[in-house]
Amino acid sequence: MSIPRTLTIAGSAAQGSAGIQADLKTFQELDVYGMSAITAIVANNSTTEQGMFTQPLEAIEAQIYASMEHVGPNALKTGMLFTEPIIKRISELIAVSSVKKIVVDPVMIGKMGSQLLQDEAIQTLIEHLLPLATIITPNLQEAARILDEPAPRSPEDMEEAARKLYKLGPNYVLLKGGSLTNHSAVDILYDGDTMRRYESERIDTIHTSGAGCTYSAAITAELAKGRTVESAVQIAKSYVTSAIRDALSFNRGIGSTNHAAYRKNEQR
Repeated sequence: MSIPRTLTIAGSAAQGSAGIQADLKTFQELDVYGMSAITAIVANNSTTEQGMFTQPLEAIEAQIYASMEHVGPNALKTGMLFTEPIIKRISELIAVSSVKKIVVDPVMIGKMGSQLLQDEAIQTLIEHLLPLATIITPNLQEAARILDEPAPRSPEDMEEAARKLYKLGPNYVLLKGGSLTNHSAVDILYDGDTMRRYESERIDTIHTSGAGCTYSAAITAELAKGRTVESAVQIAKSYVTSAIRDALSFNRGIGSTNHAAYRKNEQR
């Protein structure tokens, strides 16, 4: 039996809503075989002094090599990479791999406020990783940091930012407008020629932990199946909207997107 195969290179989120946990749940829900290479362990809590543990480059390399050798992904995504050396090495490994469908989610700040990319690593991300990407998926705040300018405040601002991001080298830019005020949840997809808008209703909830990771993972899954970028984004938008609409609350602050919601809604 042949099944589309995906690899996520990202951080591990101990609470289960984001990072590789969100990615693997999304891959499973969308009927692709998921693999992971953990770059860091994020486990912030009120008991231990430390909650962030980056992995040695040798450990990250070994995970990527193992996934490539034993299975071989049809598409891969990057998420939290955190440091300059990690970004450089992963960029090198991606560049020499046979994988041509690359989703780069430039994860910088977590829903709980954790810094997930060091300031000095942003330029390395721009120079080494973005040019390798089939598609990048920044939110408004990440776009602002990459471009070193204020965050877009309207769909028209988003289109202008997408044009600037495209010049950094990816084949497609998906600029996510979930935090845009006084608008529907609008995302902008730009390929250097056509500007497309993907809109859904704005859902009134704070329980959106993992939404960005889930969105990019869903795109990766659909690209692994052979879909076009435009079609992959459309399906992923529906998937993450369902996950947010039926979000999970644990009565302990920000809850999780519900990765099973899309499948369950389809079965009704």
